[in-house]
Order: sequence, then structure tokens, then C-alpha cells
Amino acid sequence: QGQLVQSGGGSVQAGDSMRLSCALSGRALSSYAMGWFRQAPGKEREFVAVILWSPGRSYVEDSVKGRFTISRDIRANLGYLQMNSLTSEDTAVYYCAAAPPGTSTFRDVNNYNYWGQGTQVTVSS
Repeated sequence: QGQLVQSGGGSVQAGDSMRLSCALSGRALSSYAMGWFRQAPGKEREFVAVILWSPGRSYVEDSVKGRFTISRDIRANLGYLQMNSLTSEDTAVYYCAAAPPGTSTFRDVNNYNYWGQGTQVTVSS
């Protein structure tokens, strides 16, 4: 059984950067697509980015494109979300998730079968 454990998060000032990490245990990360989602108070969980099992393929939501970067270290079984130029609108609980091979709709939370515990990111303006 796979498990995702997140690290990083906390409180920063607007304009700061932060990196979130996600460790996958029990499964080979290279076999899964790793996605990042976030959920602000009173809002639905929204897709942020995904990196696929095929090398070099990743997608970042338009709302954060140019500021957020998704990457992974297959040997270490780790995924990362690098967030730059943070604003108060980025304040949310961030989740990493893993989707099995064959998944085609990466924005749908229902397609992910492993989830991290979530980590709070608070950006003060």
C-alpha cells in the first residue's frame, strides 16, 4: 500500500518563495503521476500542477504558471512544488496526490488514489 507524506509549508510574506515536498513510500514514483492540489477556506479543492510518468511531461495550471514549478526525484521517490512570488491568493492547504498509470484527466481529484496529509501555506500581504 502506498503512502504520501508531505513536508514544507508554513507562513511567509507576499513575494516570498516556498518549496513543498512529497515522499511516496511503498510504490515506485516513476509509475505514477504526481499532482498537487490546493484548497482555500470555503472553496473546492483545485488542481495546481501534475508531473507525469513520462520523463519531462508536466502541466501547471494557468493561474500559477510562471510562478510555480513541479518536479520530481525518481531515485529518491520525492515530488516537489516550487512556489515563487507568492501572493495572499495562494493561501490554502496544499495536497500532493498520485494517480495510477493510464489516468488521462489529471484535474479530477477522483482519479488520484493516494493523497498526502495536506500542509497549510499562508501568505501575508
